[in-house]
Amino acid sequence: MKVTLKELPDYEVAFFRRIGSYFEATDDHWGKLINWAIRNELYPPKQNFIGISLDNPELVDSQQCRHDACVTIPQGFGKDQSKENGIQFKKLDGGLYALNQFYDTPEKLNLAYKYMYEEWLPNSEYDTDFDRYNLEFSMNNPAEDPEGKCRVDLFVPIKKRVS
Repeated sequence: MKVTLKELPDYEVAFFRRIGSYFEATDDHWGKLINWAIRNELYPPKQNFIGISLDNPELVDSQQCRHDACVTIPQGFGKDQSKENGIQFKKLDGGLYALNQFYDTPEKLNLAYKYMYEEWLPNSEYDTDFDRYNLEFSMNNPAEDPEGKCRVDLFVPIKKRVS
């Protein structure tokens, strides 16, 4: 797997949160987000869909794992007039990230995480920056892919290792 470094800007996002196993298929929060984004004219190529897995399933009970389905919002977006039951807003901090471009079935995304944390990071000159989130930029819709695969740009926040 090829990993590249990329500087990302700050992003403002709208999101729906789901709590439960990352490995059980559900489109509930993604479906809500996509419908909300369409109603508010927030979709690619001008905006990005980003997934954020907030918990490590090896450390947190799988049924307690949190995942945010996000869409970027433009500056000046009317948050107050776009309120809907369950929609939330937050800022994602930019900075230096390690990028792993993943293309496989959705349930194998955890292998990309394992590679980044167990192989690439220990052999690099970087540490994880735990003050920022891992970002999963959704680059396609797996339901429209001929093989049912997802294309995800996985960004892991990093900082120079202190010796």
